[in-house]
Amino acid sequence: MTPLSLSGKRTLCFFTSLLVLFAGTSLQSQAQRWSIARADAWQHSQLWPVGANYVPDDAINQLEMWQADTFDPKEIDREFGWAQSVGMNTMRVFLHDLLWEQDPNGFKERINEFLAIAARHHIKTVFVLFDSCWDPYPKLGRQHAPIPGVHNSGWVQSPGARALADPAQYPRLKAYVTGVVGAFAGDPRIMAWDVWNEPDNTNQSSYGKEELPNKVDIILKLLPQVFAWARSARPTQPLTSGVWHGNWSSFKSLPPMARIQIENSDIISFHNYGWPEQFAAAIKDLEQYHRPILCTEYMARGAGSLFDLDLPIAKQYHAGAINWGFVAGKTQTYLPWDSWQRPYVFTKPTVWFHDIFHPDGTPYREREVEIIRSLTANAKW
Repeated sequence: MTPLSLSGKRTLCFFTSLLVLFAGTSLQSQAQRWSIARADAWQHSQLWPVGANYVPDDAINQLEMWQADTFDPKEIDREFGWAQSVGMNTMRVFLHDLLWEQDPNGFKERINEFLAIAARHHIKTVFVLFDSCWDPYPKLGRQHAPIPGVHNSGWVQSPGARALADPAQYPRLKAYVTGVVGAFAGDPRIMAWDVWNEPDNTNQSSYGKEELPNKVDIILKLLPQVFAWARSARPTQPLTSGVWHGNWSSFKSLPPMARIQIENSDIISFHNYGWPEQFAAAIKDLEQYHRPILCTEYMARGAGSLFDLDLPIAKQYHAGAINWGFVAGKTQTYLPWDSWQRPYVFTKPTVWFHDIFHPDGTPYREREVEIIRSLTANAKW
C-alpha cells in the first residue's frame, strides 16, 4: 500500500470528519424527541385510548404473566373479549428486564403472541419497560402466592435494587431496552412505550425499609439514558413516562424527576387517583406542553376517583384514560392501599378499590361498563 502524502492525509481527515459529522447529525435527528407537530399528527391518527392496566387473573405480577411456564394465552384471549365488549381499545402492560435476560427470543415470541391476541380484539398496547413500584428484589421462577387481604402483594420492581446499585449491570439493562423496543419498533399494534413507571416512588407504605437509600438519585441519572436507549432503537411509537406527584402548574414547579419525564416524553402521561376536580386540574396543568395527554393510571373508588366522573372529563379534554386494574385476580388490587397496614382478611372493603370484572367476567358494577361502552363508541382522539 502506497503511503499518503501529508496533504493527502489532511484531505482524508477532513472528509472523514465530515462523514462522522453528518452521520452523527443523522443519528441524532432520528433519536430526538418528537416535535409537537409530529405528536399532534400521531394523536389524530388514533382512536381515543380507553382501557386498563392489565395483568391476567392468574398472574400475581409481570413475571408470572410472561414466564414461559405460566404465560396463559387462553386466559388473555378470554379477558380481552370482556374488554372489547365494553369498548376498551387500549391496555397498559408491564414487561421486565429479567425476562429478557432469561430468554430474549422466547420473550419476544410471547410478546408477539400477546399482541396478536390483542389485535384480534382491536386493542392496542402501551408497554411499560421499567417500574419502581413495590418489591425491590424480583426473582425469576415460581412466584409466591398472594398474601391474604393485601393489595398487590407480589408485584416486583424492574430493575431491582441490586441492578440499580450496580452500574456493571447497566449494559444488560440497555440490551433489554434496545432489544425489546427494536424488535417491535415498527409494530402498529403497540400504541406507545412507557419508559419508566413512577421512577421516584420509594414505596414508603410497603417496602420502604428495603429500598436503596439513594434510589432516586440513581434513577435521576439513569432515566435520561433509558430514554436515549429506547430512541436509539428508532421506534415509530411515541415514548413517555408519567408524572405522578408534585406541582405541575409550571415547568419550574415540577419535581426534578418530573422535569426529566416531561422533557423527554413525546406524549405527556400522568397518574391521578384524586377527586374529579383534581383530575381535571391535572389535565389543565399539562395542556401547557401542547402534546397529546394520556392518563395511564386513575380510578380508585375509595379515594374518590370514579369512572362515572373522570371518564367524561377525560373525553371533554381529549385525554386518554387507562384505569388501574381489570380483573379481580391474584394481584388483589380490588383491595385498598391501606391493606398493607390493615389486611382485609376477616372483613371486605365497603367498595372495590380498583378492577372492573369478577374472575368469571361479571362486571363489578354494570353501570360502569355501560358508561365506558357509551363514551368510547367510535370516539376519535
